[in-house]
Amino acid sequence: MKLTYPACFYKDEKTGVYAVEVPDLPGCATGGNTLADAILMAVDAASGWVLTELEEGHPAPPASPLEAIQPDPGGFVSLLALDMDSYAEKFGDKAVRKNLTIPAWLNTFAEANHVNFSQVLQDSLTEIYQQQHA
Repeated sequence: MKLTYPACFYKDEKTGVYAVEVPDLPGCATGGNTLADAILMAVDAASGWVLTELEEGHPAPPASPLEAIQPDPGGFVSLLALDMDSYAEKFGDKAVRKNLTIPAWLNTFAEANHVNFSQVLQDSLTEIYQQQHA
């Protein structure tokens, strides 16, 4: 899933450091020593914010139109592009318990061979996911 959110950037004229706020994601703020760092940090912060919502079963908040965002004096607005699939693959770690049903003979085989059911399912789903997103 690809998302875009407008972000407000503010440069401290004394230090040259940038502060960034993402108005559509309450409390999502970060910064960087350069504009490039601030953009990268903002993408990371926004991605983390959205991933937390998704892992808790909430939808990603809708983004405001770029022209609807008015920064405080001295600031400017730019869009952040989030690649949630890539971010979740790297940083998503919330585990979800799933029950499954398999034939008894397959369970006997797996237990005799010390198969980790969770790992097999996770590996298989990861492979399917990667094939569909290649």
